[in-house]
Amino acid sequence: MGTRITSLANNFDTTGKLKAAGINNASLSGITALPAGVAGKMTLLSTQTASASASLSFTSGIDSTYDEYWFVFNNVHPATDNVSFDFNGSTDSGSTYSVTKTTTLFRSGHDEADTFTQLGYNSNEDLAQSTSYQHIVYGLGNDNDQCVSGVFKLYNPSSTTYVKHFTSTASNYFASNGNNQMNVAGYFNTTSAIDAIDFKMSSGNIDDGTIRMYGVSTS
Repeated sequence: MGTRITSLANNFDTTGKLKAAGINNASLSGITALPAGVAGKMTLLSTQTASASASLSFTSGIDSTYDEYWFVFNNVHPATDNVSFDFNGSTDSGSTYSVTKTTTLFRSGHDEADTFTQLGYNSNEDLAQSTSYQHIVYGLGNDNDQCVSGVFKLYNPSSTTYVKHFTSTASNYFASNGNNQMNVAGYFNTTSAIDAIDFKMSSGNIDDGTIRMYGVSTS
């Protein structure tokens, strides 16, 4: 008994704290299995880089393999000033982008001169059973240092039972020198699988920037 107590005591320092050496699997390299309830991962599936591109389309890899698909866009820069950055979906592998959707958008904004602030819902930017492209952000400027970054998420796109929900959160440098933070949510009102997503500017090309598509497993 005395030997066991001495061995236990050796695992503590002089302040009573448990030493790292006294803990099994103390580093990630030593962990052999995750505990119950820890699951999920992101897998990079595709990367597209714009270079005076009319649009960036993802026409493969969106299927039943993953529960969610995330499109992470970084430093997307328009060729034309004061435009919106838009998306649409397809049920025919990108032959057409005209899926009916209903959406909502709210925005916060603040300019560099500290003369303008906004937080509110913008009914001019939402869609009601429309096949049009939906704005992710609007008022995007084309000065050399202006761009948009954010993430668009598509949920369970291969379902043939339910509508297909999506959300988007993005930050952009708007044309009148300030920041917009825009949040979009909605659904593709179809029970057909969504198998392609297209991103483009409302006018002109995507001059620069990258969009990466990740598959996200929740199980």
